[in-house]
Amino acid sequence: MQKSKPFLPTLKELIEVIMRRSMRAFFAYAKENGISMSQFGALGHIAKGASGVSDIGDDLGISSAAASQMLERLVQMGLILRSEDPHDRRVKQIVLTEKGTEMLHGSWQARQNWLEELVLMLLPEEQEQITNALGILIDKINLLEKQPEL
Repeated sequence: MQKSKPFLPTLKELIEVIMRRSMRAFFAYAKENGISMSQFGALGHIAKGASGVSDIGDDLGISSAAASQMLERLVQMGLILRSEDPHDRRVKQIVLTEKGTEMLHGSWQARQNWLEELVLMLLPEEQEQITNALGILIDKINLLEKQPEL
């Protein structure tokens, strides 16, 4: 019988492997689609709701001028629409296009595709065992989320 590894190092290793596999696929997707990490960051920010140029710049840690140039590139790529706010012409409304939404969804899917390959490698009994263990972890994580911040 195989001796079990200590739990915390094993959990850390699992998280590291998941992050590495996920991000490798994400970077490949970004390169394949000619979009930078900052541009993905902007798309994600826009997807959360209406944002101004300065909000996006602040979120990404870049100047409003740099954010404006990046957003213009996203407009040219057909990923966002930028228009004047009908109530305040000084404010720009920025929204994702269908293509922009598809780009975000595609990046998420690229990060998840390897999981299907992993599942196919596991026996049904292993899947059940892992599902039960992950259920316990998810329950405990949810309890942590409910605790007040220190």
